[in-house]
Amino acid sequence: MVLKTSMSEELPSLNLTPMIDVVFLLIIFFMVGTQFSKQERQIELKLPGAGELKAMVSPPDRREITVTAEGSILFENRTLTAEQLTAQLQSMRMRFPDLRVVVRADGKAEHQAVAAVYGAVNRAGVGDMSIAVRYQNQVLR
Repeated sequence: MVLKTSMSEELPSLNLTPMIDVVFLLIIFFMVGTQFSKQERQIELKLPGAGELKAMVSPPDRREITVTAEGSILFENRTLTAEQLTAQLQSMRMRFPDLRVVVRADGKAEHQAVAAVYGAVNRAGVGDMSIAVRYQNQVLR
């Protein structure tokens, strides 16, 4: 004796209506939010000051300025004139007010070339300048 059951197997169906409703609500939300941000930009505000601005990173180590025996000025792997050195140091001082430099001059360099570097550092407003010298086979900075 064989029993036959007549079960109708239905495939599960997925109702997409709630998902479509959520998508439309998100679209409306972002459209309204965009309109608010445009209106907020049109409001003229005078924002309060926060005091003196300083660099968020620590100041760099002493920057080396080298004067070769021929009188060339080397700074950050570039050959510069005294005026270019002044401009470079001034832009660095804008970011790091406590900028420190050390001047390394070849012993055979003309004194005028070294004096030009000193003048450039002074015009840039760098207050902490030192000179590298050799004393009994030790380099002092």
